[in-house]
Amino acid sequence: MNAAIRPSTRRPQSRLRRLIAPLVAPQVFDFWASRLHPTWSWERSLARIVGRSEASADAVTLLLAPNRHWRGARAGQHLMVGARIDGVLVQRSYSLSHAPRGDGRIAITVKAIEGGKLSRHLHGEAKVGDVLELGAAFGDMVLPERVDGAWLFLAAGSGITPLMAMTRELAAQGMPAPLTVLYWARRREELCFVDELREIAARHPNFRVRFLLTRQEPREDDEDAGRIDPALLARHVGDLSTRQVYACGPGGFVVQARESGAAQARAFAAEAFTPPPRTLEESGTVEVLLARSGRTVELPRGESLLTALESQGLKLPSGCRMGLCNTCSCGKTSGTTRHLHTGDVQAEPVSSLRLCVNSATSHLVLDL
Repeated sequence: MNAAIRPSTRRPQSRLRRLIAPLVAPQVFDFWASRLHPTWSWERSLARIVGRSEASADAVTLLLAPNRHWRGARAGQHLMVGARIDGVLVQRSYSLSHAPRGDGRIAITVKAIEGGKLSRHLHGEAKVGDVLELGAAFGDMVLPERVDGAWLFLAAGSGITPLMAMTRELAAQGMPAPLTVLYWARRREELCFVDELREIAARHPNFRVRFLLTRQEPREDDEDAGRIDPALLARHVGDLSTRQVYACGPGGFVVQARESGAAQARAFAAEAFTPPPRTLEESGTVEVLLARSGRTVELPRGESLLTALESQGLKLPSGCRMGLCNTCSCGKTSGTTRHLHTGDVQAEPVSSLRLCVNSATSHLVLDL
């Protein structure tokens, strides 16, 4: 791994800390420590908001200063972010929008989503000085140790954030390989990082960016109109067979990227932050036994187990709700499930599954 992007590791515990650990109640320590400094804690990763700036008409970038328990991340990864809203901890996953910085600070860019409790809070109410909870970084769509060949980033909406972190990292390295970024939004005012992307293009001849608008006509030389399809990719990229492609955006966009030929590139990786359009048609209900509680519930087929169980009044840990962060992972001891993104059926009797992206197709026994 390149030393410039190696995540930091947790500091080894001191001998004194190891000795007193059995005597310390972390919650009590955190309560009193926070009176001295807002991000002091026994073991929790916390971060104070130290800066905020408008990223677009409906998005804001928050600059965070994590405490010593934060274990670092790589450009392109995600992390769980939590804030207390009306006394309740609400958590969701966000991509880092900046490559790891020398001062240890990290940045996330948050778009206000209709009905999104945390995104609305972070966008409209969170202020400098507020403290957020952080989870460990996760995600495999990161740059390889050695970047070579020609690269193509396909981004739609909030999908620009992990790709922007990687673009910034490559720019800091002098843009070691040719890179083209195609970035879709409905309207010009919804685009993030426009000035910076143009500035990177002006500094690096082997970097190109094109902004694709789906509800406005282009007016700049680096703008175009239209949704992703083979003709558009051919116009802006040419031969895809020599490219390494990363795609990020809503589920439908990722599906279109694959179907437009991006999956036939030299290498292809994708992440979606909303489910793809579902074509599965399943009706009826199944019986699900929650082994630890002894409770039995009737759940509908074709609906994510997480959503279905929540509708039964269960409060379950969850994060990205897209099958990426593993927060809702649960053991299954019998029964058959279907992955809602791929349609794959899993009948292995003893396995682990992510509740947010699997539905029941038969009676189940879950370790809940």
